[in-house]
Amino acid sequence: MANIPLRKGMLIRHQNHLFEVTDFHERHSGKMKPTVHVSLRAVSDGRPVDRTLPEIEPVVEVPRAWRKMQFLYPKGQKRVFMDSETFEEYEFDDAQLRGSMPFLVEGNEYRVSFIENQPVYLEMPENVPMKVAMTAAPAHSVGNASNVTKEATLESGLEIRVPLFIKTGDLIRVDTRTKAYAGKEHG
Repeated sequence: MANIPLRKGMLIRHQNHLFEVTDFHERHSGKMKPTVHVSLRAVSDGRPVDRTLPEIEPVVEVPRAWRKMQFLYPKGQKRVFMDSETFEEYEFDDAQLRGSMPFLVEGNEYRVSFIENQPVYLEMPENVPMKVAMTAAPAHSVGNASNVTKEATLESGLEIRVPLFIKTGDLIRVDTRTKAYAGKEHG
């Protein structure tokens, strides 16, 4: 295969750009030699890119570190974070946040990918705990008898639908991919 084995999540440099390997698989077609197709995501803006292994060879892995950073406050279109070890502050734009802005809560810590001592992007887990800031009255509920929901505004300002038993002040889990209620957080 390549001079180093491919792994999901590894970072590589291709045509002077950084990419994260999101998937790869071999395709067989008749008597021809199998082709390895590699799905990449550009680190700079998150756009997907598909290549074959020969197109990206030689594969050069770029080392990455993970650090905890605390979300401090919004600053215009950017969000300010502080490195929990060095106390340095960094401003993140939409591309670095990768769609996680609705889930950011001031004071919470998040995992950030660092490449060459620079923060590159924030990694948001699939589910995050968030406090319900306000819920609608049950009279504003919708749905059928087995799945009745009402509107709720979370501490970040995100509005979602929750079951009727959820009340203001409750801690719930929210799916960061779908922006949907994912269960009550027990703490």
